[in-house]
Amino acid sequence: MNTYKRILLKLSGESLASGAGHGIDAGMLNAYVEEIKSVYEKGIEVAVVLGGGNIFRGVSGSGKGFDRVQGDYMGMLATVINSLALQSALDNAGIKSVVLSGIAIDPVCERMSRKRAIGLLEQGFVTIISGGTGNPFFTTDSAAALRAVEIKADVLLKGTRVDGVYTADPEKDPNATKFSEITFDEAYKRNLRIMDLTAFTLCSENDIPIIVFDVHKNGNLKEIILDGKANGTLVKN
Repeated sequence: MNTYKRILLKLSGESLASGAGHGIDAGMLNAYVEEIKSVYEKGIEVAVVLGGGNIFRGVSGSGKGFDRVQGDYMGMLATVINSLALQSALDNAGIKSVVLSGIAIDPVCERMSRKRAIGLLEQGFVTIISGGTGNPFFTTDSAAALRAVEIKADVLLKGTRVDGVYTADPEKDPNATKFSEITFDEAYKRNLRIMDLTAFTLCSENDIPIIVFDVHKNGNLKEIILDGKANGTLVKN
């Protein structure tokens, strides 16, 4: 049985768009809420980092004539929009939540600080940390890893479209095989693109395991955190 008490949940902004490719799909937003609720109601402290790819991606923006730094800040603002939407949905479900941000946006949300985030988690708030790291050139994966380290999370859970880490892209290679468990070193040697290298290194050096799982499977988060089922892939030292 796993003994995770405080988790950092990294959710894809692109998944929020569902099949539309952009915007926020209400059904997917509510699915995220139900997954969070399933563990929150059992006393698990939940922090969330959302991507912003359903609205704007800084890297892709730089290829369309946007300055990279400006594009990255636009991407950070996209994560704030998604985070505010999640907060609203959580509030509607009767779950206390708060949005913090890596960039100052008064009066929309508070500035992220490690002490404030930990305090909110201990008070029973789902703590949504938006705005990336607050700096350009860092992905939301890196932001998720940084925040997991800062709040002393027991595990970082990365929700994806597939049910774990494979030897190759399972959406392209039918012969790809899934790992139930793999070490950081082996994943690095195999060049498996689980998260970007900065995020990966942060988790490895601070001994925070990563679980890659299918965010679209209902009840998956509860099965992993509360039931101890080996859904997804565990990456650890």
